[in-house]
Amino acid sequence: QVQLVESGGGLVQAGGSLRLSCAASGRTLRSYAMGWFRQAPGNEREFVAAISWSGGSTYFVDSVKGRFTISRDNAKNTVYLQMNSLKPEDTAVYYCAADRRPLRVPLVTTPAEYDYWGQGTQVTVSS
Repeated sequence: QVQLVESGGGLVQAGGSLRLSCAASGRTLRSYAMGWFRQAPGNEREFVAAISWSGGSTYFVDSVKGRFTISRDNAKNTVYLQMNSLKPEDTAVYYCAADRRPLRVPLVTTPAEYDYWGQGTQVTVSS
């Protein structure tokens, strides 16, 4: 059984930065692409970023391009989301998830294509 645990969320002022971590346990996920999603109150869960199993390919939603980066350390079974120049509209619960298919290319952005969701970490950006 795979367990994903997100951490690193918090309250930050607009323009600030946060680094989210997603640690996997129970099974190595080095063969799976990983994604970050977010959900604000009253909104559907939306795709934020994804990284391929090798780390060689990444993809971002347009609203975070140039501000967020995604990386992974397969030796630590951990994925990171570095968020810079944060805006109030980035406020949401952030979730990480593993692609349901190993070694898949290209990266997918639909929540239904991901398994093993974490419990989420709250990010609040004040104006």
